[in-house]
Amino acid sequence: MNKKILGAVLGLGVLMVSAAASAHVNVDVGIGLPGVYYAPGPVYVAPAPAVVVGYGYGGGYGGYGWREREWRHREMRHEAWRQQQWHDHHGYRGY
Repeated sequence: MNKKILGAVLGLGVLMVSAAASAHVNVDVGIGLPGVYYAPGPVYVAPAPAVVVGYGYGGGYGGYGWREREWRHREMRHEAWRQQQWHDHHGYRGY
């Protein structure tokens, strides 16, 4: 009884191994015939990017938004004040 079961298990194992090991190579040869037209594959095109328009930023003078213009104006005033303080401290009169 044990020999029959052992033989059956070994037989099934050999069949499964042989089925997995049956690798083969395919060689295909194609001959193009003149006048035969094959339609090209489909072409997929990405959609155009969305355009976002914001208000209050960008545009205007020099391409800068109003916040950046205000910031630049404050910086220029502050730099002029610092220069005036330096000149007053060192006794330099620009005229």
